[in-house]
Amino acid sequence: MSSPDNPSGRAGASSLETFARDHLVRLGETSLRRHLIPTVRGPHSVAARHGRSLVSFSCNDYLGLSQDPRVIAAVQAATALYGTGAGASRLVTGSHPPLAALEERLAAHKGTEAALVFGSGYLANLGIVSGLAGPRDLILVDALGHSCLWAGARLSGAKVVRFAHNDLGDLEGQLAKYRSRHQHALILTERVFSMDGDRGPIADILCLAEAHDAWTLVDDAHGLGVIGKDARAPLEMGTLSKALGSYGGYLCASRAVVDLMTSRARSFVYTTGLPPASAAAALAALEIMEAEPDFAARPLALARRFTARLGLPEAQSPIVPILIGEAEAALALSAALEERGYLVVAIRPPTVPAGTARLRVAFSAAHTEAQVDALAEAVRALGFETLPPQRERVR
Repeated sequence: MSSPDNPSGRAGASSLETFARDHLVRLGETSLRRHLIPTVRGPHSVAARHGRSLVSFSCNDYLGLSQDPRVIAAVQAATALYGTGAGASRLVTGSHPPLAALEERLAAHKGTEAALVFGSGYLANLGIVSGLAGPRDLILVDALGHSCLWAGARLSGAKVVRFAHNDLGDLEGQLAKYRSRHQHALILTERVFSMDGDRGPIADILCLAEAHDAWTLVDDAHGLGVIGKDARAPLEMGTLSKALGSYGGYLCASRAVVDLMTSRARSFVYTTGLPPASAAAALAALEIMEAEPDFAARPLALARRFTARLGLPEAQSPIVPILIGEAEAALALSAALEERGYLVVAIRPPTVPAGTARLRVAFSAAHTEAQVDALAEAVRALGFETLPPQRERVR
């Protein structure tokens, strides 16, 4: 029965609304409430928002391939031939041809025996980590590892241990302390860390892993296609949604590991397969990326051009953080840059630790040198010199 306080008449609706509204108020008071803003992305790193054309530095389309006519043509052809959806889980309805071709090409690119495509990078890490580790095992995660690495680790039921960011000494200490107590050990790290843009010491981690009989998973979501040759881990995970301009995630590993994940990774087994269009887009983008290495090197070169102009530490990847401190100040600088024609979104807790809100500047091969220089001048003109210096994130 409905009442003025509960017009829907549904049990629990009033307390649910109160819960949601109270939390929204608290988020608003701390400048942490999020909003979805209609935005139309186009070629040349242009984004239309609030009726204005902006130069976007907030997109992970590092090679601009989501707007490439060759990739779009591949999508159109695949859709016309195979339809818009996969129909069901791949174990039920089978694998359509673009998916099989993509997995073969990903494995060849990474130098592994096989590959397996998931519905997203988040789903991939959920399934891989929980599919390989269990309650008798140990998982060591870099303190700044992505949310999906932590989620997969906790889902596994294994003993989960944090090691200080990129700190080989701490990792070795944690292995020495905990490894002998567990059947298997898994180390989770990233080739490029998404919020800081720094790179993991993969070769050194692999040496430690071998010494302690641990398996290493490297999340290469932000490194694929824009970072040069690096040591390869036995578990190379990544996404199709960034440099490849499509959508989905993948694991590249040995044939035995991939076959095991096909049966054990729940986020693969119980999820509808990737649509033909997404697989075809990623396949076409991968071919372009491999055929044009100078083009693939451009985002990092532009990022270093930007850091040099602002006196920041030299960029290690196409991601450059400008550390502000408090969320409200980061939002204010983002809004001021938007007024000048640039889309540079503020990143706030809980994505980053409290006190380390920042602007995350992402560079693309689609940017011009003039756009990069103009953004640097805009940041400087808005008083960048008065902002706190770059410092390590809270661990």
